[in-house]
Formats: sequence, structure tokens, C-alpha cells
Amino acid sequence: MAESQTARQNGFWMSPDSSPKPASWPAILFNWIIAFLFLTLICTFAFAQLRYNWNWGVLVKYQNFFWRGWFKTLEISSISLVLSTMIGFLAAVAGRSSLLFLRALTRIYIELIRGIPLLVQVSFAFYVIADAIHFGSRLAVGIFTLSLFSGAFISEIIRGGIESVGATQLESARAVGFTKWQTYQYVILPQAVRVILPGLAGMFVSLIKDSSLLSIISIEDFTWNAQQVASLTYSNFECYVPLAFGYLVLTLPITIWIKWLEGRLHFET
Repeated sequence: MAESQTARQNGFWMSPDSSPKPASWPAILFNWIIAFLFLTLICTFAFAQLRYNWNWGVLVKYQNFFWRGWFKTLEISSISLVLSTMIGFLAAVAGRSSLLFLRALTRIYIELIRGIPLLVQVSFAFYVIADAIHFGSRLAVGIFTLSLFSGAFISEIIRGGIESVGATQLESARAVGFTKWQTYQYVILPQAVRVILPGLAGMFVSLIKDSSLLSIISIEDFTWNAQQVASLTYSNFECYVPLAFGYLVLTLPITIWIKWLEGRLHFET
């Protein structure tokens, strides 16, 4: 019976026990290859039905255009990731402030940002607010708007992590004389981080993909450049296939890094 269970774990099946024996690396690799081949077969079949004359020479001719847009998206995403995390953390803390005005202001910010599409916010920020104060930097407006948008969602993720910490632990921190910031540093954040990591991973990936909407104000990011090449050459598929892979290269490292952090911070409770 034990041998049969081990065989199932090392093949296609995992034991339904609460603490199953980890599958072997060959078994994991084999199943990943099967899954990859399965998806490749589906994509190959779908593209084969298009009866489309591919013109991959477009990518060679306009490769500098694609690279320039990819690096611009990398720049926008990197800055926005840092800013949105800072905004989200400050908003989460402000939402728990003893000042009712600060709580109300934070809640209004979060609900307004979450309830309005990013496309509308970017257009309003540049064509109304930036124009009113005669600020013409499209890149700065785009990064700030994207950071505010993602910061509202990150704030709610962090708030959920903070509130997951038991009240008895907060009382114990006050009992030993911790200040509010010491309580956050030594009690709340170390436990909240494990809870918020999966949500942050999804939000960071969404932020990178949402940066494509900044093309609405003619920021020459990856999406905007791909659209320009597509309109010039009428090669939509040839432009959008590398566009998809380009964003995948940006988002996959974030997902892998967050999964690694989850493993490092995991412990049994």
C-alpha cells in the first residue's frame, strides 16, 4: 500500500494527505513539460487555422523600436512599483489613524480610485489637471497616476494583512511598552507580510500590464511602439506576439520572486 502511494506521488498524482511527501524533481519536471507541450499544441492549432501570411521580417526591421519601448515600460513599471507600494503602505496606516479626518480622506481616495477605470484617470490627470497647472511631462503624469491607482489596491491588501494580526498580540505589545511604530515594526509587519505577499504579487503583475494604458497619452512605451509598427506595416500578429512575450518577461520574475519570499517567510502555525 505504501509503495503504491509513493508511486502515485512520484507520477501524476499527489497524496490527498494533509502533509504529503514531496514529489521527486523528475516527476515535477516531467509534468511541467507535459503541461507546456499541451498548451503549445493548442496554440499551434489555433494559429494554423488563421491561414495568415506571416512577415517576421518586420521584427528585424523595427527591432530598435520594440527594444526602446520595452525599456521604457521597464522604467515606468520599476518606478511605479516603488511609488505605489509606498503610497499603499501610507494609506493603510492613515486609514487606521486616530484622526477621523485622515481616515475619511483615505477612504475617499481608495473608493474613488478603485471605482474609476484607469483609462479615465490617466486622461483626466493629463488633459485636465496637468493642463490646468501647465505641467507637460507625460511620463511623470503617467507614472504618478499609475502609482496612485495601484496604491489604492495595495493599501487594501496591506490593511487586510495588518488586521489579520490578533488583538491579543497588539495588547501584549502595548503591555511591554512598545510605541505604535515599534508595534508595527516588530509585531504587525513581520506577520502581515506573509499574508499580503500573494495579493501583492497579483497587484504588481497587474501594474506592469496596466502600464500599457499610458499609451492613451502618447507615452512611447512597449504597447505604444508596437501599435505604431502595426499601423505602419499592417502586421498586427507579428507585433503583438513579441508584445505578449515582452510583458511576460517582465511579470514572470515578479511572480517567481514573490513565491520565493513566501517560502522563506513560511512557518507552521
